[in-house]
Amino acid sequence: MDKKWDFSEIDEAQAKLLGDELNIHPTLGGLLINRGITNFEKSRAFFRPSLDMLHDPFLMKDLDIAVNRLSEALIRNERILIYGDYDVDGTTSVALVYLFLKNHTENIQFYVPDRYVEGYGISEKGIEFAASIDCQLIIALDCGIRALDMADFSQKKGIDLIICDHHIPGSILPKAHAVLDPKRKDCLYPFKELSGCGVGFKFLQGFCLKHTLDLGSLFNYLDLVAVSIASDIVPMIGENRILAYFGMKKINSQPLKSLQALIEIAGIKSPISISDVVFYLGPRINAAGRLRHAKESVDLLISENSVQLKDFAQQLNEVNRKRQNIDQNITEEALKKIDKELPNTAKSTVLFNSKWHKGIVGIVASRCVEHYFRPTIILTESNGIATGSARSVEGFDIHAALGKCSDLLLQYGGHAFAAGISLTLDKVEAFKKRFEEIVTNTILPEFEVPKLTVDAEVPFDFINIKNFNILNQMTPFGPQNMQPIFVTNRVKLVGRVKLIKEKHLKIKVRDGDNDAPFDAIAFGFGDLQSSLSTTKSFRMAYHIDLNEFRGRKRLQLIVKDIKFYN
Repeated sequence: MDKKWDFSEIDEAQAKLLGDELNIHPTLGGLLINRGITNFEKSRAFFRPSLDMLHDPFLMKDLDIAVNRLSEALIRNERILIYGDYDVDGTTSVALVYLFLKNHTENIQFYVPDRYVEGYGISEKGIEFAASIDCQLIIALDCGIRALDMADFSQKKGIDLIICDHHIPGSILPKAHAVLDPKRKDCLYPFKELSGCGVGFKFLQGFCLKHTLDLGSLFNYLDLVAVSIASDIVPMIGENRILAYFGMKKINSQPLKSLQALIEIAGIKSPISISDVVFYLGPRINAAGRLRHAKESVDLLISENSVQLKDFAQQLNEVNRKRQNIDQNITEEALKKIDKELPNTAKSTVLFNSKWHKGIVGIVASRCVEHYFRPTIILTESNGIATGSARSVEGFDIHAALGKCSDLLLQYGGHAFAAGISLTLDKVEAFKKRFEEIVTNTILPEFEVPKLTVDAEVPFDFINIKNFNILNQMTPFGPQNMQPIFVTNRVKLVGRVKLIKEKHLKIKVRDGDNDAPFDAIAFGFGDLQSSLSTTKSFRMAYHIDLNEFRGRKRLQLIVKDIKFYN
């Protein structure tokens, strides 16, 4: 699908002023300004983040209550159950809190619900398990903000519940002992976009501060927080960027043995980037919860036994390989179903197939969005209920749209871009119709076309090691701090086009007859092979990257799009 290039506006005078102040290229000054970094002090905080910049955790509503209750539990040697969701954010949250508290009590266990038996969130089975082991306190992570009934059930069982969540609350909060969620309307915490693991981290940070514990004992697990931030695709700004920055430093220096085992089995080469976490570590941690049971992922994350870890990592790798095959097959079925069943005029996609794998539907929804660029919901059947995942496009709040269908749903929750839903089978068709009407009436035309945000137009002489090193200091990249995309005009092909694995291109390019050419990799652009020639100029959008081969480092370009002149 042809992408619209959306060029960021740059105040050239302001960009030059900041560039001169920082002794950097004005284009780089413009990149910083468009990220809200407008002066020297903000630039220093951006390029040199510090853990001292983290907010006071006690600014979060109920955090003092939660810390006091945890402290009481430890003093009384009460049994504590760490409860978390089955995705990467949930399992890293469980691992973080379990590993930290294990240093303070032996009376601790963890619980992750079965995706297929219990579904998302706090379950009756989970609370029954807590009661069966004589648990007095449950700490729920990355779930629970809409668990009104389960909070009441926990109370009836005589178990206190602390909820640490980051999803959007409903109009009524659960009656738990404490509810930590920066998205609470009555929560004044300054940063609202923490991951679930991030909320768990703030809880433990508060505990450390109350008891004047060395924060280093908590910071030792920042690599888990970084994995959650990257995998849950939360905004890479504010506290998330600080936590991810130091978490990635730990991953690249002294990661937990569990993460090191996954790094080795995935074949990730140093230095490890946020992208490596998203595409290699995250899927392997997620795989167990998608196809088997997420307990396997937590078992790996909390293990310190090197022999055991190698076996765990190998198992998750095999499960992930199986997941990839299932994912590919269901995606192909879904795309065929769209072509066959939905009109070209459709503004949304809602598909139901009772045989599709519940653990894969979220991935399939994302794949369908990539192909057709419209809000998408993929449903399957689980325990007699239609359940599935929703994925959106930029500019359309799918969580709000689901709220307008709430009378047809048993449950829904999530974010503006991603959500989970369940409904009775007899409501599926009515839901399809309602959702299509809502999208048709509310989505703006500019959000119906895939967009490529371009940071700046530059000639190739902008690309040098000095500028690259500054760009590299803007990491870690993620939403609201994306890796900059540049556009160069009148680009010419040098030499022949090399086709790789029948779908990727390797080319050499320059933007002037006398310029030394740059190597460029165009992933997924194999269909353009015949269109590229040494006689035809084009515009090219790209990232700047560093390629290291046999000890030799060279700048290269990662192509994001190509547009030919008419």
